[in-house]
Amino acid sequence: MNLLYANDRSGEYPDSWYAATANSLDKFAPLRGEVRADVCVVGAGYTGLSAALHLAEAGVDVVLIEAHRVGFGASGRNGGQLGSGQRMDQAGLEKLMGSGEAAKLWEMAEEAKDLVKGLISRHKIDCDLRPGVAETGSTPAQVRDLQEHAAHLQDRYGYDQIEMLDREACHDLCPSPDYIGGYLDKGAAHLHPLNYALGLARAAHAAGVRIYERTHVHHIEEGQPAVLRTDKGRVVAGHVVLACNGYLGGLNRKVAARVMPINNFIAATEPLGDDAARVLTRDVAVADSRFVINYFRLSADKRLLFGGGESYGYRFPRDIAAVVRKPMAQIFPHLADVSIDYAWGGTLGITMKRMPYLARLGDNVLSASGYSGHGVGTATHAGQLMAQAIKGQSDGFDTMARVPAPSFPGGGALRSPLLVLAMTWFAMRDRLGI
Repeated sequence: MNLLYANDRSGEYPDSWYAATANSLDKFAPLRGEVRADVCVVGAGYTGLSAALHLAEAGVDVVLIEAHRVGFGASGRNGGQLGSGQRMDQAGLEKLMGSGEAAKLWEMAEEAKDLVKGLISRHKIDCDLRPGVAETGSTPAQVRDLQEHAAHLQDRYGYDQIEMLDREACHDLCPSPDYIGGYLDKGAAHLHPLNYALGLARAAHAAGVRIYERTHVHHIEEGQPAVLRTDKGRVVAGHVVLACNGYLGGLNRKVAARVMPINNFIAATEPLGDDAARVLTRDVAVADSRFVINYFRLSADKRLLFGGGESYGYRFPRDIAAVVRKPMAQIFPHLADVSIDYAWGGTLGITMKRMPYLARLGDNVLSASGYSGHGVGTATHAGQLMAQAIKGQSDGFDTMARVPAPSFPGGGALRSPLLVLAMTWFAMRDRLGI
């Protein structure tokens, strides 16, 4: 079964609050026949859109191919959080890579945030960008770890955008009985993820990128040039950029062994009105410290957009709203019976180290994926790094490519069952407060 079609209607966005409030963008036609380009980008999420936009602005002739619609995958379905740092924290990166490489990765993460904010400003993308993401803990140990991490960023990296939250300050910000402290990162941000993707697509198209939607690449013949075969045509290109993330399928075995697709779910409640102040008192987003993270924010019309729950395999659960309601009611018991107007799932890519996997797959094939839930900034930046590498400036790409990226045990055959066992164990630890 192909994940591209396992849970979604061909060429249509899911029935999400994001799709219901999306800025209009005309459909792009499917590819028919043969086209030629300097670069063919496969996948029109943040990675592919950013790569195509930056290449086109550098004068490169680019074709961008998407099996469904631009922003169809995780880029148009996620929690909309633009976080600081990498997905692995800095202390972990220092142990893994050494202090010098860890410092480079911190700077690149800051560049990623600035890149997203700059693109939104430069291209006048209407996506409700707002500052502030709170990281919260439910146990004293979680709060201690969060605040030690925040202090490490302040002391080692000079990061001055953090406001520590004790129990009272945390409750004043987020009146949940579950959370007892953490910190607020005022340099992080949140946004409407689909409208951000649509804005990038509009900018890329204006820069000269030829975008083809509803065009499924089912085979790539590597060579110089490469040939990408689709349902009703083909692309002949000097370079190929794979930007498929969790929807890669069998296009490349090396990437598939290292990037695991998993499913995550979000619900949008009915508008809460004055009750919104019992969820958040400031217009910030929240992510907690559970291994299977809960994350949420308020929409512009005062709905709670709450993400929680994961699954492994091809199919989404039949009742997504029920899956999300369970952790939502734990965090906000007073909303246990609130009406849910939208509930949707999305497939993202994770790696063993929870760091993105950037790789040269051949002389003229680059890939970036596996953002592990940290993709708003990292994926956008990865697209830019691949564009720079194609133009001969590969320092940033090579830095990210040096991050160890082990294969999942068993490769493609056993990775899912083993991951389910691991995630079940960590979820049990969360419930027991270990």
